[in-house]
Amino acid sequence: MLKAIIIDDEPKAIELLENYCGRTEDLTHIASFRNPIEAIDFIDKKAPTLIFLDINMPNLSGIQLAKLIPSESHIVFTTAYSEYAVESYDLNATDYLLKPITFQRFLKAVTKVSDLVAKSQPVEMIDDLGTLQIRSGYQKHILPIDDILYLEKDGNYMVYHTSEKKIISRETVSNALENLPNSFVQVHKSFIISMHKITLVDSSAIFIDSIKIPVSRTYKDELSNKLDNIT
Repeated sequence: MLKAIIIDDEPKAIELLENYCGRTEDLTHIASFRNPIEAIDFIDKKAPTLIFLDINMPNLSGIQLAKLIPSESHIVFTTAYSEYAVESYDLNATDYLLKPITFQRFLKAVTKVSDLVAKSQPVEMIDDLGTLQIRSGYQKHILPIDDILYLEKDGNYMVYHTSEKKIISRETVSNALENLPNSFVQVHKSFIISMHKITLVDSSAIFIDSIKIPVSRTYKDELSNKLDNIT
């Protein structure tokens, strides 16, 4: 399921895209923003799969904002001015929609993003044996969930840490979370931990045995809530 947000300073443009999202299978609209600056923290915390981003906005243009967006989020630029097309593709935008946007053209952009996400998805869902099948290069690792201590983001890769080994796989934080059970929680933009492996909780960090993992303020409340409800 693709998670999409919309960033546009025009209410009617947002309304149209929200309508299109509601009509599209396997696409969930999770937020809209008229102020691009307010969207930055949300993007960092929620890591949407798809961002519909208007280019012409006050305070911060879509081109400027795109340079701050992590590479795991796919950007589809929207604008009424075709002359921005070349510059948008220089920023590795997945697609470019020229206003007024038709539903057919919208679907084409969503399909393009969906295909790219499917090709980059290296982890298969948990099977009945409680394992993950993780692709690393040309290899497939069968990893028991209980063996995972924590995951660490390293550029475009996720590193799965166990007590005995590390497995490196090309994927995003959001992809990893979607395939892990609820006993795993993100505690930092670069770390996901298994709550069953925590041995000590500090004011700004958690420990898994002697391993210290930072906890950012963005994720502290979610961690506390999950720890209160863990069984």
